[in-house]
Amino acid sequence: MTSESTYPVVTLKPKKALPFFSRHPWMYANAIKTITNSPDVGAEVVVLSNDGKFIGRGLYNPQSKIRVRLYSWEEEQLLERPFWERRIKAAIDLRRKLFGDGPAWKACRLIFSESDGLSGLTVDRVDDWLVVQWTSAALIKHQAEILEILQAELSPKGIWLRTEKGIKELEGLDVSDGLLSGERPPRPLFIEENGLQFGVDLVEGQKTGFYFDQRENRKAFAGYADGANVLDVCCYTGSFALNAAKQPGCQHVHAIDSSASALELAKGNAELNELSAKITFQHADAFDALEELVAEKKRFDLIILDPPKMARTRGGLSRAIKGYVRMNRMAMELMNPNGILMTCSCSGHVTHEDFEQVVARAALDANKTVQILEERGQAPDHPVISSCLETSYLKTFICRVSS
Repeated sequence: MTSESTYPVVTLKPKKALPFFSRHPWMYANAIKTITNSPDVGAEVVVLSNDGKFIGRGLYNPQSKIRVRLYSWEEEQLLERPFWERRIKAAIDLRRKLFGDGPAWKACRLIFSESDGLSGLTVDRVDDWLVVQWTSAALIKHQAEILEILQAELSPKGIWLRTEKGIKELEGLDVSDGLLSGERPPRPLFIEENGLQFGVDLVEGQKTGFYFDQRENRKAFAGYADGANVLDVCCYTGSFALNAAKQPGCQHVHAIDSSASALELAKGNAELNELSAKITFQHADAFDALEELVAEKKRFDLIILDPPKMARTRGGLSRAIKGYVRMNRMAMELMNPNGILMTCSCSGHVTHEDFEQVVARAALDANKTVQILEERGQAPDHPVISSCLETSYLKTFICRVSS
């Protein structure tokens, strides 16, 4: 009995197979020639090239632009519980190797979707709780067994569901944020990073509550804080601000965010770490606050720009680029001579080359000379998989700005 006779078969159009033979997991509708058996959302399908060669096994969603998410490139490897178990264990084992028994083991990304061969699933660990985020209506059909595997591997006190903005409409997901199993998480939960304590709100915090992808970048940023007057734009719950303020020679940190609830948690984190005297928090829109600081001729030695995703779709790329240029230009105007700017983009649609051009254009507009000292990316618990370079989303440049 062949795979083709047992499962619905997706056959690709001519010249559309190469990315999938190369193990890219996303198959869009325009690559597909025919589909047998009218599969429902979440159905396992076999994918064949136009000339009938086996490519892989995936899960189907007729409501999504990504019609098929591929998971297996072995014909006999069925997408059943043992398969999910192996993938989840492999992802968790990687984080154990990365962090051992250190604090990051309880404050990290355990599963990073495509990068761990589990397209559509993200899992963060925050203390003894897990946060699950689904971006695939097909994969969520396996939620019960995946949660059982996570429970068996990690014995969390609770598992909480968070849903990314806009994903319900894109995928046809019918889910609501809330408790999936175990105990409801305290608000906040507390984690340790770089010797600092942080409160994390899993229930209403942004994304999954904390940005673990910037862990090493925050440590690098703090290395430039000695003797510095610091500006933190889009500070969220204060992680960059606190890493800088912790340095004995840091003069002061001015931290800005548009979320009142995030700032309350940031203030609590500053108090928890006895750093309140060194940090001023401002509730304001980032662009408005930067304009005011430029008008007031304020100057800083060290600035971090870490805005939320500006380009959610390719259609929004042009506007996002303009926003990044404007933000970086104002930051450069606020620099003391030879100051350090760390600038970030977490927008996947903005390429590394795009962001280099952002820095170059902003420098030109600000009439500054900019040297890129370091080019950094996401932390290793957010690995980049070579078959899906879209998983390389975080661009972080550390720059020296002079006249």
